[in-house]
Amino acid sequence: MIKTFISHHPLEGRVPREPGIRAVDHLEIPRRQAIATVMAVDGEEAVAAGLVAVSGVSVRFAGPGEWLAVSPSETPESLQRNLSLLAEAAYIFDQSDGRVVMRLSGPNVRRILAKGVATDLHPSVFAIGTSSNVLCGHVGVNLARTGENEFELIVMRSFAETLFDDLRLMGREFDLSADFSG
Repeated sequence: MIKTFISHHPLEGRVPREPGIRAVDHLEIPRRQAIATVMAVDGEEAVAAGLVAVSGVSVRFAGPGEWLAVSPSETPESLQRNLSLLAEAAYIFDQSDGRVVMRLSGPNVRRILAKGVATDLHPSVFAIGTSSNVLCGHVGVNLARTGENEFELIVMRSFAETLFDDLRLMGREFDLSADFSG
């Protein structure tokens, strides 16, 4: 059973309520994402294969035998139901209220991230679909490349304001804009 305890987004006071002019480089914050941590009990390969079979879910590597399952279209409850086929092989924990997703896009996205991430983000090394746990400044995030010039950062809720402020500072040179999606 899933209970929602959080009634507002942690960046509610930081992000402008009304969308402004969207710059070429943009930071988009979805108000609601379904996120679950999946941890293999035994047999990492079976869980990884099972995760690929779940439709409508983006899977992010988070460590040996551990993944983040992210769905922009499902509710936390429906994500749990879809992942229930892995119940014998993995532990599944809802993280929807405990994590915040930020999408960074634009032609200068690698240059912006290079100011705070000590990971090689060149397309030949960090291909589309690649994800890794990294530090962005001093905040731990799960960084995933989701498109040609698009990255998603998943951060614990309590560090969302710090990461948001750091990303805005890192993108100031490129006139980075920010708003909530939808």
